[in-house]
Amino acid sequence: MPTEATIADLRVALESERDELRSRLVELGFGDSAGLDYDANFADSSQVTAERGEAEALANTLRETLQEVEHALSKTGGGSFGKCERCENEISSARLEAMPSSRFCIDCASGR
Repeated sequence: MPTEATIADLRVALESERDELRSRLVELGFGDSAGLDYDANFADSSQVTAERGEAEALANTLRETLQEVEHALSKTGGGSFGKCERCENEISSARLEAMPSSRFCIDCASGR
């Protein structure tokens, strides 16, 4: 089980990642609003459609990552941070340092 100091350090890293993800979503135009605003009269509508699709795909990935980070943050105060959600064994410190939002130990994540 990670120490309180380690959990505090990982919480800081998770909060920083959360802030960065939120910032990137705002930069893409997917902050608190419903989505991007494109000029309907733009001459090359296929280019706009392609760009919109790419931006929406990236925004969806960022939102999913943000949900994982927020889930991990919610666990830091409840004593369940660092435990695998499948087998309930400890997640290795190295894995948590590499990916603080890990839900599963390496064995469960790899399907062993």
